[in-house]
Amino acid sequence: MIFRSPHPDVDIPAQSLTDFVLGSPRARPESAALVDASTGQVLTYRELRQQVKRVASGLAALGIGKADVVALCLPNSPEFAVVFHAVACLGATLTTMNPANTAQELAHQLGDSSAKLIVCTAALADKVRVAVEASDRAIEIVTTDETPGVRSLHSIASEGDLPAVTINPDSDVVVLPYSSGTTGLPKGVMLTHRNVVANLMHRTGL
Repeated sequence: MIFRSPHPDVDIPAQSLTDFVLGSPRARPESAALVDASTGQVLTYRELRQQVKRVASGLAALGIGKADVVALCLPNSPEFAVVFHAVACLGATLTTMNPANTAQELAHQLGDSSAKLIVCTAALADKVRVAVEASDRAIEIVTTDETPGVRSLHSIASEGDLPAVTINPDSDVVVLPYSSGTTGLPKGVMLTHRNVVANLMHRTGL
């Protein structure tokens, strides 16, 4: 038996996630895009777009491109969104990591996802170094704040042009979150740009 919703079908636009979020008519340049409740910092859509472009250009200069995996081990913060969209607009994939995980748990995800680079805070840098070593992979570490001996987002940010990238929203994976591992080791969940855009449209009623 087939059950159908009483509501009309949702028309999902054929857009990349970043184009959908930052290119929306609702994303007026001077409107607040992000507000950090702990610091009071406000990022307008104009500022968010600028930061995303500069970080994306810096990541591209480090060799991040289409289909590469970047790990993101950050608490809720404006930098989370900046890095998220910077990676997404390059056609790369993010694997989001719980900052509360142990170094061994992080190492498993880094290895399983074939991560090429990880972004974390200075407070997490020591644990991330242990995880990278345990993963037995050559993974670049970038921190959102200044950390001795490690590149920071500020240091890699660039005004350079972004590489031309063709993103297929239906098939290109934008996020690779990991399951809780209830029945075994955590497993990656492949979410395409279309998956996440559809979810946003459902959640926001667009």
